[in-house]
Amino acid sequence: MGDYIDDMVSTHDVYNQAGEPPDYNAYTEDRAFSEAISALGAGWAEQKFAACGAVIGSARLRDLARDANRYVPELRAFDRFGNRIDEVAYHPAWHELMGLIRGSEYHSLGWTAQNSGAQVARAGIAYLWGQGEPGVCCPEAMTFASLGALRHAPELLGRFRAGILSSEYDPRPLPPGAKSALSVGMAMTEKQGGSDLRQTQTTARRSGNGRWALTGHKWFFSVPTSDLFLTLARTDAGVSCFLAQGWRDDGSRNGVEIQRLKEKCGNRSNASSEVEFHDLDAEMVGEDGRGIATIIEMAHLTRLECAIGGASLMRHATSLAMFHASRRHAFQKALIDQPMMRAVLADLALEAEAALWLAMRAAAAVDAAPHDAAEAALARVIVPVAKYWNCKRAPALVAEALECHGGNGFIEDHPIARLYREAPLNGVWEGAGNVICLDVLRALTRTQGAADVLMVELAPARGVDTALDALISGIGDALAKPHAIETEARRIVEHAALAFAAALLLRHAPAPVAEAFIRARIARPGLAFGALPDGIDLAAILDRSAVIPVG
Repeated sequence: MGDYIDDMVSTHDVYNQAGEPPDYNAYTEDRAFSEAISALGAGWAEQKFAACGAVIGSARLRDLARDANRYVPELRAFDRFGNRIDEVAYHPAWHELMGLIRGSEYHSLGWTAQNSGAQVARAGIAYLWGQGEPGVCCPEAMTFASLGALRHAPELLGRFRAGILSSEYDPRPLPPGAKSALSVGMAMTEKQGGSDLRQTQTTARRSGNGRWALTGHKWFFSVPTSDLFLTLARTDAGVSCFLAQGWRDDGSRNGVEIQRLKEKCGNRSNASSEVEFHDLDAEMVGEDGRGIATIIEMAHLTRLECAIGGASLMRHATSLAMFHASRRHAFQKALIDQPMMRAVLADLALEAEAALWLAMRAAAAVDAAPHDAAEAALARVIVPVAKYWNCKRAPALVAEALECHGGNGFIEDHPIARLYREAPLNGVWEGAGNVICLDVLRALTRTQGAADVLMVELAPARGVDTALDALISGIGDALAKPHAIETEARRIVEHAALAFAAALLLRHAPAPVAEAFIRARIARPGLAFGALPDGIDLAAILDRSAVIPVG
């Protein structure tokens, strides 16, 4: 009987599978990334990138990411005695990941580094972590961006700044004063309003000593275990911004009842929730009735985060596709040596590198904005442009990278399947496509000098290619027709993104990359990845883009 069973289970040998990637360094192996970091003024943080890149490329991190997404957060609304506690239980992998990302200074480097290029350096850490586990990026992105809003409340910022910027991780459900490190969340969206925050129905009434009591329902509250969170509520003066503690100073839960955790398509390791506020104790941030203008400064930074996240997903998906294609054989050749597959992979690499430069240039503009009026105006435009375009391209690219894996890629055991579910998220977080395009138009038509600085940024790219010249001229022509501008918003923003990317690649990338991007995206664009024009230097592009060691 034993021999019979052995015969039944030994029907074939396993071969021609890519296998697990080796450990690699996601920074030192990525030439385009290291060049972008250096060119945009953050080379001083190279040791931080190398340390973070080693973590991101490790088998340990892959295991943690898999477990954190497989064993999703669990709502514990009550304890075993029936007391309402509104806590969320996470798998140990989540906590280990959170300790690692906090230690990498993902949330703090842009504010604590004294060097120029601090925001580029922080964006670089975010770019690496987006290739590791995007779920933990959400709470740390909000913690980072919270300082954009809290600068309008100096006393609150002074009280909590050290805890917010701490590199420690403290998950205990305690009041902020009892903790070594603080996370900051955001609860803005309501059922009836979505991105239209003017529809906020949550109300705020004065409760004495400069404090407010908030009552209402929030449709999305990401990371309801946050120690602090920013939210919106309506006062007599209008919609206002508030900061609340997750737990009161006496240790009790602060008026937050978690109704449910959202069952999301992707980003499953991270808890997003629907909540009700019952006399939530809070303090006002900024001017009474000016809450949307206050919170939008946080949203501007989280929109930058979406652009970085889209770029990092594209980089990771391209790396996985190239690794698989280098190890998988068909028709007596490795897939990566098949002409059509080489064209597909090179096209993915072009898109990923363009997205990287676009996101990092946006971070550089944010970095320079406080002391450079032109860069401040540029940041107002390039951040939403990068957010829109990178988030639109990421799902298409990840789907193509999944297809490179064949059926293997559509199985949940494979990380590319998780990226496929993750890819659409950044497109809806902090405003879906139409909202972001309207924001770009608002910036170009209402921010003094924004349209001019956009054209100045693109001017060095003129004269290289007639199609690119026509694209840049068309942007200027469209901006001169305000009566039709909203109807053409998506086309204008798409053209701005392509022109920005082309200009950046011409300035910084090797000639084969820049020339291929202009030909494939502007001069003679194909509608599917891999439909490249003749004469593209595929070998140069592929060699530059092999982050995970191939062969």
